[in-house]
Amino acid sequence: MNDQDQNMQRSKARVPSENARRSLLASNFARFEKRQNELWRLTFLILFLLVLAYAWTSWSTIRTLALRFEALPIGLVLLVVLFTAYLRKKTGEISELRGLLRGLEERDAEPPSDKQLDQLFDIVSRSQQGYRDLIDSFDDILMAVSIDGRIRAVNSMFCDLVETPFQEIIGRPLAEFVQPGTEQEENLARRAMAGFEERRHWTGVVQVRLKNQSSPFYFDCVAHAMLRGDTVSGITILARDVSALRRNETRFTELFETLREGIYITTPEGRILDANPALVRMLGYESKEDLLKRQVSEILVDPAERKVLQQQVETQPMVQGREITLLRKDGSSIVCMNSATAVRDAGGKVVRYQGAVMDITERREMEHRLHQQQEFARRLVDNFPDLILVLDADSHYTFISPRCRELLGYSLEEAQYMEFGGRTHPEDLPAALSIYKDILAGKQTFASMELRVRHKQGDWRRILFNFSPLSDESGNIEGVVLSGRDVTDIKRLEEQLIQAEKLAAMGQMLAGVAHELNNPLTAVLGVTELLRERAPADESFKRQLELTHRQARRAARIVQNLLEFSRPGSSEKKLLDLNNLIERTLQLHEHSLRRNNIEVDFRPDTSLPGVLGDANQLIQVFLNLVTNAEQAIREVRESGRVQIRPGRAGNRLSIAFEDDGVGIRPESLPRLFDPFYTTKRPGGGTGLGLSICMSIIREHGGIIEAEALPAGGSAFTVFLPAAPAEQPIPSAPSETASLGASAVPEEASRDSLNGAAPSVEILKGRSVLVLDDEESLRQLLHEGLSSQGLRVDCAATVEEALALLQRFPPDGQPAAHQAQRPRPPHEAQTPGRDARRRSYDILLCDVHLSAGGFFVDGREAAAQILAAAGSPKPAVVYMSGDLSDSGPEAPARGEPSLLQKPFRISEVLALFREVLAPAEPQAR
Repeated sequence: MNDQDQNMQRSKARVPSENARRSLLASNFARFEKRQNELWRLTFLILFLLVLAYAWTSWSTIRTLALRFEALPIGLVLLVVLFTAYLRKKTGEISELRGLLRGLEERDAEPPSDKQLDQLFDIVSRSQQGYRDLIDSFDDILMAVSIDGRIRAVNSMFCDLVETPFQEIIGRPLAEFVQPGTEQEENLARRAMAGFEERRHWTGVVQVRLKNQSSPFYFDCVAHAMLRGDTVSGITILARDVSALRRNETRFTELFETLREGIYITTPEGRILDANPALVRMLGYESKEDLLKRQVSEILVDPAERKVLQQQVETQPMVQGREITLLRKDGSSIVCMNSATAVRDAGGKVVRYQGAVMDITERREMEHRLHQQQEFARRLVDNFPDLILVLDADSHYTFISPRCRELLGYSLEEAQYMEFGGRTHPEDLPAALSIYKDILAGKQTFASMELRVRHKQGDWRRILFNFSPLSDESGNIEGVVLSGRDVTDIKRLEEQLIQAEKLAAMGQMLAGVAHELNNPLTAVLGVTELLRERAPADESFKRQLELTHRQARRAARIVQNLLEFSRPGSSEKKLLDLNNLIERTLQLHEHSLRRNNIEVDFRPDTSLPGVLGDANQLIQVFLNLVTNAEQAIREVRESGRVQIRPGRAGNRLSIAFEDDGVGIRPESLPRLFDPFYTTKRPGGGTGLGLSICMSIIREHGGIIEAEALPAGGSAFTVFLPAAPAEQPIPSAPSETASLGASAVPEEASRDSLNGAAPSVEILKGRSVLVLDDEESLRQLLHEGLSSQGLRVDCAATVEEALALLQRFPPDGQPAAHQAQRPRPPHEAQTPGRDARRRSYDILLCDVHLSAGGFFVDGREAAAQILAAAGSPKPAVVYMSGDLSDSGPEAPARGEPSLLQKPFRISEVLALFREVLAPAEPQAR
């Protein structure tokens, strides 16, 4: 009873305190709602005024736009008004709900009426619908679960994920939608739940396998405890689906681990944070941990390179394609292509560097080898003597070697735009195009053809082209390769060689003809000489005989010049007279000059010293210059004049050849002495004449100068060094000069025939054996020498000569058996012959003998005769009509002498005196 009274007293005491607390809360709620309403009204007013100001200030700008946006400000104002109305409505509902709650609290002593309850349920329903609409708008899963695992609330994202309506989810256990985990996972979940109840908050990523899905899901979750008092009654979970992110991370990890390029992450301080296996292998380390212990400075060892790379990474968004050199663990270096970027924090500070490197060491080595091969091929093509051309299927040049300028005069820029065949001779073009098409079509794999191609300067060059196909990597023909070699000079050399062979054949024939002419000329000269001494007093007969003798000497002189010009040149240089050489040149060309009405004005200068040289070579030079002058005159007129002036310029002799012909073009002067350069029409010359002349004169220490004369025509001047003053000047042969080896004046010849010479007694009683196969010469020598007191025996063969020697045995008595061959009268033994003579004094033998149609060497025949002769041996004098048989000009004592055909009897006598004079003291 007492207890009940005490409780009632305590209840009555609590009533005033509860009322006071409620009054305080009510007043606080009223003040809060008032302030809230004022704040909302002020916010709406400011927002409305801002929208009106924006619409007013932007109206003119909006009207100027191309698109019609006049309704935009009005629509913005209406949107603000509707938003304000919506918020006002929601605020009113909340205020009404709060009023009902306060009314219930104030009237808790009295039970609420049905009307109040209905009104409260209506408000709560509307609030729940708004709450559901709010959580359904979330992109993440939002759910509430009781402590025993039953679902109390979810949003539409969870409904869509499990493909179940909202009404069928509420109140069901969560385990009905999730696949059970393994025992290990269950234990982990229980330990996590125990920790959650203690901390009442948990965040983390969980893997969930839904029953209606085959692949697992990953959710980034935030869980909060729902409390009832101090007891956890449920859990609210906000879960974000990160499955795609986790899959991307997995793919990235797989890619990171499997990439062939090395991936790295480093700090600005140079510490390596991470690296993929490719980089570990690339640098030669056993494991990633071994590599992560290293610093960047131990791998990128060049400090300057590190500094430049760091500056580029920090100043550029991305550094790509930069080559760096890294040091491997074994100490070797590798070249890598680096791509890097800097990662910054929110404040812009660099927190790490990350990038990728690709080992290009092998590629650089291949590029180096490829460059070497390309450089080798380029140098090979540049130094290749042939022209290389590459044509595509459209006949366009894709490659032209630098030889194009040297061969054809065109630069590469000029040639690359030319068409194939554009500079080819029209006669050669069809065949060249046919070969090109056949090669391109695969009908031929190789072809060769000589084409005439026009040089940039206008002349035609002969080029031997080889055609071959150019194939791609599949073996399909995509072009044609041409290699061309300039054979213009070779063709000219071939033509020159043919011409030289012709000239050589003509020279041999001319030498043979001249040799054969010397024998009859010798007979004519000898007979006319004898007839002049025996001629009657008839002056007309003497004049005719003198004319015959003079023309025979002229013919002999011409034959002599032909022989000298046709024989091979001698390497030994002799002292020569320029006037004599020019006269001999004009004699060789006299007929052609006279036929073409060319007057030659030659004035010898006898005061000039001699020159050391080869007579034949210098005559060849002078003859070429005279021939060129004649041809230059014939190009412009029917007749002309050639002026030849020898002279002296210091220590050099000069010979000027001037003509009044066509002259020399200024552009031709620099190339006038070049090989194969000619200004004549095709077929008129080979272009080697002046080049050979310049070569010969340079070998003689001189030079040739050419110039165009102002009045027309041209002048060529040959300069040669003068011979030393101590050497005697050779005398030039005159019209009466000797043609043989011994020069005897005409008067001396007549005196010797008349027996007026002081030494004529030397030849009296001397015996001569003549060995010559020409009967006319034997007869001439027998009569001519016998008339001068010599005893002469003649033989046509070696056998006859040996038979004549057998008549004189060693004891001096005539042989018992003499030669039985009948002799002509001029070969009979001379009456009064001394039978005690043991041999002949002189053996006069021809060098070229013939017996029975076969050639017999006169030297061998003389050797046989000398071997069969007694003692003392006869002196040997050879006769020859060939200059190549010339011996020494002054033979030593006992050496054979040479008598050059054609000769006169006086020359034979003079030579006999020279041979026999030293032997005069000997007893005969």
